[in-house]
Amino acid sequence: MACLTDLVNLNLSDTTEKIIAEYIWIGGSGMDLRSKARTLSGPVTDPSKLPKWNYDGSSTGQAPGEDSEVILYPQAIFKDPFRKGNNILVMCDCYTPAGEPIPTNKRHNAAKIFSSAEVAAEEPWYGIEQEYTLLQKDTNWPLGWPVGGFPGPQGPYYCGIGADKSFGRDIVDSHYKACLYAGINISGINGEVMPGQWEFQVGPSVGISAGDQVWVARYILERITEIAGVVVTFDPKPIPGDWNGAGAHTNYSTKSMRNDGGYEVIKSAIEKLKLKHKEHIAAYGEGNERRLTGRHETADINTFSWVRPRPPMPESPPIVNETSLVLCCLLQGVANRGASVRVGRETEQNGKGYFEDRRPASNMDPYVVTSMIAETTIIWKP
Repeated sequence: MACLTDLVNLNLSDTTEKIIAEYIWIGGSGMDLRSKARTLSGPVTDPSKLPKWNYDGSSTGQAPGEDSEVILYPQAIFKDPFRKGNNILVMCDCYTPAGEPIPTNKRHNAAKIFSSAEVAAEEPWYGIEQEYTLLQKDTNWPLGWPVGGFPGPQGPYYCGIGADKSFGRDIVDSHYKACLYAGINISGINGEVMPGQWEFQVGPSVGISAGDQVWVARYILERITEIAGVVVTFDPKPIPGDWNGAGAHTNYSTKSMRNDGGYEVIKSAIEKLKLKHKEHIAAYGEGNERRLTGRHETADINTFSWVRPRPPMPESPPIVNETSLVLCCLLQGVANRGASVRVGRETEQNGKGYFEDRRPASNMDPYVVTSMIAETTIIWKP
């Protein structure tokens, strides 16, 4: 008799041309993901060839009970790492039956911004550093932490290895490979400063595809943690106190920034972001005020700051004493992490490149953040 694992792993391509399409959408909180599957007659690679679908919006907090139908518009296709074969994951956005985007559909406005001639000509690139925390299902306490207690202080966990420093690596590595299989441009993973906290990076991705890829990468992570019996949270400060929060640092460049003379364009863009600091903070994730405190590698939420890279440290610095060495190290590295926006040394040296917006929280909507940065830095004229 076939066991459950055998049935789950059945290869349908051996017996039928039909495929399974998993339609994914964002739920009523603006952060929760929902999905359901349907059978299609054969392989599909173009989202415009996929049928629209619908769901009960009253059950997701997105429509009233007396008029509950919400329509799913397929927007992006990814290979399904769970069912494999020709089966697919489909990222959708949501509309009323009359064709109007519902309030939680942030992709619609982002697509308009990215399709504008001004933005399209600049080919905005994004690299998003998505942090998250793994929790024990029964206690909602970070993975690897003693129940009701705390681990040793931060320090050994960032990019750490070993059973006493790294918790959940099997989940993280499974997610990494599943994203690569799906066609997501995931560029790396690492353990973060707080134990049980991890990060994956998506990018470089162009325009609207950055949002699609981050959302589907989150979906895949949720599915893997479901299988593992672990909870994933994108809360920007899951544990209060002397522990790092979780962000979604957003690396950004335009064609003008990547070309010769781009450093001046970068500085101009950062000045624009400074003028719209409050508007960006309001859109950069719920609960971000618990994270952006000016501590734990963050800037204060009420203050915009950006850090120009300091000159490289001399090969043999004139160290007078141990105190001078500590001060020199602080000026060269750690201080640079407490900024709203950071420019890397290589960008200044080359006179072109990218910058990093360190303000977005881990629970930010990538459609909102990516399009807002593009709109402020490219379209907006102060």
